Amino acid sequence: MTFKSQTGRAALLRGLGFWRRGSAALPILAVLILFLAVSATAQTTNTLSDAEIQGRQLARQLCDARPETNFSQNGRLNIRNSKGNQPDIPILFYTEIHTVNWETTYQISTGPNASVLVVVHGAGAQNRYSFFKGLMIKTETQTFKNLSGDKIMDSFANSDFWLCDLGLEFFHWPAQKILPHTSNLKRGREYTLLESTNPNPATNGYSRVLSWIDKESGGILQAEAYDAAGKLLKVFEPKSFKKVNGQWELQEMEIRNVQTGSRTRLEFDLKSN
Repeated sequence: MTFKSQTGRAALLRGLGFWRRGSAALPILAVLILFLAVSATAQTTNTLSDAEIQGRQLARQLCDARPETNFSQNGRLNIRNSKGNQPDIPILFYTEIHTVNWETTYQISTGPNASVLVVVHGAGAQNRYSFFKGLMIKTETQTFKNLSGDKIMDSFANSDFWLCDLGLEFFHWPAQKILPHTSNLKRGREYTLLESTNPNPATNGYSRVLSWIDKESGGILQAEAYDAAGKLLKVFEPKSFKKVNGQWELQEMEIRNVQTGSRTRLEFDLKSN
């Protein structure tokens, strides 16, 4: 069966719709600066192995995969931790496309976990994270906090998803490398194994992420995140799919913290038109 990554779905299966931007005429000085920059990049690239060059290319394609349309989807977070199963948390996802970038929003409107995360994506650009804690009631004093660094490694809604997970931040790390296959197929699919390495991991952050990328759709078949000490910390897996309007869509995915034994499932309310 053919899997298709749906825009806005936690941004976790983005990878389709690669696009190119055209170039414009540049003044002579700008051309000179561009030439010098390209020469420096070429020299740097020459020091990389083929596996590193291909890894950077794949990571950039995944980061730059621009959605085709605006999209919204209801779902729920199901958390199981040391306290047992927690009540489901309703969540709304939506993606808005703009001229030069696109935003993915994750909104919890009720209860103690009420909050909004906005991740701004752009081709060739770093992610930008904005976060608001509390109910979305429009007032003059309501402000979003712009987050970066260690702050994007905070939990979203007390789940096993960190803010950086929802933005696939590890694909933006500078060190990317294609690794040899660990098996012929992953979950019955042909894949590319991508290693993303953080050169300066925070004490509470990831040092390395392995991603099994579906060759056909560009979706993540499985991912493993390792802590600053190099020990396995989290495992991400799609759990189930549903055929909607003739196409297979992701219905449920799970992220597990193997060190604490907690897990969070993200379930989507898929409905046919």
